[in-house]
Amino acid sequence: MTKNVFLLASVFITGTAVLIVEILAIRILSPYYGNTIYTTSSVIGVILAALSLGYYIGGKTADKYPYAKVFYLIIFGSGLTILVMQVISSALLQLFSGLFSITLGPLIFSSIIFFGPAFALGTVSPIAIKLHKTSDEKLGRTAGEIFFWSTLGSICGTILSGFFLIPYFGINAIMTGVGAILSVWGLMHFLSQKPFHKEGVLIMVLLISASLFAQNIYTQKNQWVIYEKDGMYEKIKIVDGEWKGQPARFLFQDRSYSAAIYKNSDNLVYDYTKYYALYQLINPTASRALVLGGGAYSIPRALLKDSPTMQVDVAEIEPELYANAKKYFNLEENPRLHNYTEDGRRLLVKTNTAYNIIVGDAYYSLFSIPIHLTTKEFFTLAKSKLTSNGVFIGNFAGSLKQENQSLIISEMKTFKSVFENSYFFAVESPDSTKPQNVIFLGINGSKKIDFAINPTLAQKNINTSTIDFSGNNEITDNYAPIEYLVGKVISRWY
Repeated sequence: MTKNVFLLASVFITGTAVLIVEILAIRILSPYYGNTIYTTSSVIGVILAALSLGYYIGGKTADKYPYAKVFYLIIFGSGLTILVMQVISSALLQLFSGLFSITLGPLIFSSIIFFGPAFALGTVSPIAIKLHKTSDEKLGRTAGEIFFWSTLGSICGTILSGFFLIPYFGINAIMTGVGAILSVWGLMHFLSQKPFHKEGVLIMVLLISASLFAQNIYTQKNQWVIYEKDGMYEKIKIVDGEWKGQPARFLFQDRSYSAAIYKNSDNLVYDYTKYYALYQLINPTASRALVLGGGAYSIPRALLKDSPTMQVDVAEIEPELYANAKKYFNLEENPRLHNYTEDGRRLLVKTNTAYNIIVGDAYYSLFSIPIHLTTKEFFTLAKSKLTSNGVFIGNFAGSLKQENQSLIISEMKTFKSVFENSYFFAVESPDSTKPQNVIFLGINGSKKIDFAINPTLAQKNINTSTIDFSGNNEITDNYAPIEYLVGKVISRWY
């Protein structure tokens, strides 16, 4: 009886481990390839392929070697593989991730890093069925029982990852814990055996210790990194460095520079952030603003500084960033700043507030575009929350090269269908076809910009009458191939 309980518990634990590894695999790749459909599809596809092959090989192994020691040795080996995978992922991704595109890279590194652990875990269930089977007449019942506990473990792994592990522990700690638990669980079987094989157990303990030591070497923090943590949605890193010869502090979300401040001045660092001030050309007496995406809270700080009557709401879905902005990016407590740890679109649906300004600063990276904030339905919702002559200002990225299925041209077409009175500004140059930031300005009214008194801004203005929009579709909640369009931009960029 005790033997069967331990066997079923083993199946439950390995089922839990499979889903934790699968969920965290996406997070491991995201800092290098973004949290895109390519990353998700690659991880799920590779792990399913590994499990399938593991089931097949496991079945053949069960027939040839139907022994408990083989079963627990595989569990030990799967845990060891996960520990080794942590070292491999740290080394390989840092050194070689830049060699592959956003579309191909996740598939290659998923295969290199995650195939082994998933394959090892896949071999467990067929062997467990063989060990648990009491008679040929009850084979179906035995298989059902094994898959019940394995699937129940996977359900627990899914819920555990999202609701507990990721919010409270870093990815490295979680993966190390999973690998260590599996290895120790397999080791426990051999510790309980009589006669006791001291040499074999000693080798297993040494292997676990060596793996943990190697992990510690590869997870040492760079001296320029002053903060690093796995957030709810991405890896957060704060780094000191320089920008245009001045000391600066940078916020990374996954692989992207998402925000920065100068350490010796209040000037905005990135050129695209300075376009938040476009509202002053349309609605200079604006007193209520919503910023979608806080980051380092540079734009909210600038808005508060513009006017003593300005009220600023910020929708920042990542819980860590508001506290980090106060600690590391000079954000001060202000009764006129109202922070909401919530998705921007969801906040817009719920709020009854009418805004003079809505700033979309959640599109900080081509590698992690929030798709639901790019669609016609979203822009329609945002416009409905604007006052008369209220403005929507959004920072997007892409190439202005005129071609069918262009990310930025599709977005411009979508935006124009909602904001009939709209402008688009190329932060680098309207004549450049290289990827760059493009600022969208939508006006809920008929007021126009007088470029005669804004000659510098006129040079950045994109003449949409020269753009052929016919080969590009509008982006909607139903049709939003953002990752595919992003992949084209990034391929050209590299």
